[in-house]
Amino acid sequence: MSEIFYIVQATDLGGLRVHLVFSDGVESTVDVGDFIRRHPHPQYDRYLDPKQFAKFKIERGNIVWGKNWDLAFHLEDLHDGNIG
Repeated sequence: MSEIFYIVQATDLGGLRVHLVFSDGVESTVDVGDFIRRHPHPQYDRYLDPKQFAKFKIERGNIVWGKNWDLAFHLEDLHDGNIG
Protein backbone atom coordinates (compact mmCIF):
# COMPACT_ATOMS: atom_id res chain seq x y z
CA MET A 1 0.00 0.00 0.00
CA SER A 2 1.37 3.44 -0.89
CA GLU A 3 1.97 6.09 1.73
CA ILE A 4 -0.55 8.90 2.03
CA PHE A 5 0.96 12.38 2.01
CA TYR A 6 -0.16 15.93 1.31
CA ILE A 7 1.31 19.40 0.95
CA VAL A 8 1.62 21.32 4.20
CA GLN A 9 3.52 24.37 2.91
CA ALA A 10 4.15 26.07 -0.44
CA THR A 11 6.55 28.96 -0.99
CA ASP A 12 6.84 31.06 -4.14
CA LEU A 13 10.55 31.15 -5.04
CA GLY A 14 10.15 33.57 -7.94
CA GLY A 15 10.74 32.64 -11.54
CA LEU A 16 7.46 30.65 -11.48
CA ARG A 17 9.00 28.05 -9.19
CA VAL A 18 7.48 26.82 -5.96
CA HIS A 19 9.04 24.99 -3.02
CA LEU A 20 6.79 22.38 -1.43
CA VAL A 21 6.91 20.69 1.95
CA PHE A 22 4.94 17.47 2.36
CA SER A 23 3.41 15.86 5.42
CA ASP A 24 6.01 13.06 5.29
CA GLY A 25 8.89 15.57 5.53
CA VAL A 26 9.87 15.42 1.84
CA GLU A 27 10.60 18.78 0.21
CA SER A 28 10.70 19.48 -3.51
CA THR A 29 10.98 22.45 -5.82
CA VAL A 30 9.03 22.48 -9.07
CA ASP A 31 9.31 24.82 -12.04
CA VAL A 32 5.69 25.43 -12.97
CA GLY A 33 6.68 28.05 -15.56
CA ASP A 34 8.67 25.47 -17.48
CA PHE A 35 5.65 23.15 -17.51
CA ILE A 36 3.32 25.91 -18.78
CA ARG A 37 5.74 26.99 -21.52
CA ARG A 38 6.04 23.37 -22.73
CA HIS A 39 2.25 22.81 -22.52
CA PRO A 40 0.65 26.09 -23.63
CA HIS A 41 -3.07 26.34 -22.97
CA PRO A 42 -5.29 29.42 -22.45
CA GLN A 43 -6.32 28.06 -19.05
CA TYR A 44 -2.67 27.85 -17.91
CA ASP A 45 -1.03 30.74 -19.76
CA ARG A 46 -2.32 33.41 -17.35
CA TYR A 47 -0.08 31.87 -14.65
CA LEU A 48 3.02 32.90 -16.59
CA ASP A 49 2.32 36.30 -15.04
CA PRO A 50 4.17 36.26 -11.69
CA LYS A 51 1.31 38.12 -9.97
CA GLN A 52 -1.21 35.50 -11.09
CA PHE A 53 1.20 32.67 -10.32
CA ALA A 54 1.61 33.88 -6.74
CA LYS A 55 -2.14 33.46 -6.10
CA PHE A 56 -1.81 29.70 -5.57
CA LYS A 57 -3.34 28.08 -2.52
CA ILE A 58 -3.32 24.74 -0.78
CA GLU A 59 -6.67 22.99 -0.96
CA ARG A 60 -7.30 19.43 0.18
CA GLY A 61 -3.55 18.93 0.54
CA ASN A 62 -2.68 19.96 -3.02
CA ILE A 63 -1.38 23.20 -4.51
CA VAL A 64 -3.84 24.72 -6.96
CA TRP A 65 -4.29 27.82 -9.05
CA GLY A 66 -7.64 29.34 -9.88
CA LYS A 67 -11.05 29.21 -8.31
CA ASN A 68 -11.88 25.95 -10.06
CA TRP A 69 -8.44 24.36 -9.91
CA ASP A 70 -7.48 25.74 -13.33
CA LEU A 71 -3.99 24.36 -12.78
CA ALA A 72 -3.12 21.48 -10.47
CA PHE A 73 -0.75 18.52 -10.55
CA HIS A 74 -0.73 14.95 -9.28
CA LEU A 75 0.61 14.88 -5.75
CA GLU A 76 2.95 12.00 -6.58
CA ASP A 77 4.57 14.03 -9.36
CA LEU A 78 4.96 17.07 -7.11
CA HIS A 79 6.38 14.86 -4.37
CA ASP A 80 8.97 13.52 -6.84
CA GLY A 81 9.71 17.05 -8.13
CA ASN A 82 8.76 16.03 -11.66
CA ILE A 83 5.65 17.61 -13.16
CA GLY A 84 6.57 16.57 -16.67
